[in-house]
Amino acid sequence: MGIFNRVTDIVQANIVSILDKAEDPEKLLNLMISEMQDALTECRITTAALLCEEKTLKRQIENKNNNLVYWQDKAELAIERGRDDLAKSALLEKQAISNTVVAKQLQLETLQQSITKMTADCQRLQQKIAEAKAKQTQLVQRHNIVAARGQINSQLQSEKVAHALSRFEKVEQRVEGIEAQVEAYELTDSENTIAAQIDALAKNEQVDAELARLKADLKTNLKQSA
Repeated sequence: MGIFNRVTDIVQANIVSILDKAEDPEKLLNLMISEMQDALTECRITTAALLCEEKTLKRQIENKNNNLVYWQDKAELAIERGRDDLAKSALLEKQAISNTVVAKQLQLETLQQSITKMTADCQRLQQKIAEAKAKQTQLVQRHNIVAARGQINSQLQSEKVAHALSRFEKVEQRVEGIEAQVEAYELTDSENTIAAQIDALAKNEQVDAELARLKADLKTNLKQSA
């Protein structure tokens, strides 16, 4: 494929449409940018070669035009000297050179058209590369945004888990507190029950002692009465 056809295909390509159909848009875009930059380099090299060729043609045409003047002067001189034969030969040389100039002029025009087209294609390629790089930046930004969102979601999930664990720990602490209170109450209640039983025993002993004294007093009184 020639450089003209290659550049035309690249310039006419719809980047967005191509990327929409690609399985890996970022990878494809990188390849496209690389290919377009290679094409731009080749386009510039070709344009430089055409410009050199244009200069060569212009110099050749200028030299031929000088030769036309030279043979025109020779023909006129020959006529002045009465040498029509030499004048005719000079005019024949002039005619041949004139034909060469016409051919080179046509070649120059075609070459200049190619230069114009190649220059325009280089500019369009630069615009296409800028468009592709802008799309590349968008893809990178989109990738970064997706990655950032994923990280945020991950952090949010972590925060949710931490929050749930924190709530569980608080509930667990409350349950442990309640259990401690119950245990303390049971222990206190148990201690109170034991103390009450011991106090009751002491009271019973006092009552028994008093009962014994009463019985003894009664026996003493009965004996004295008899």
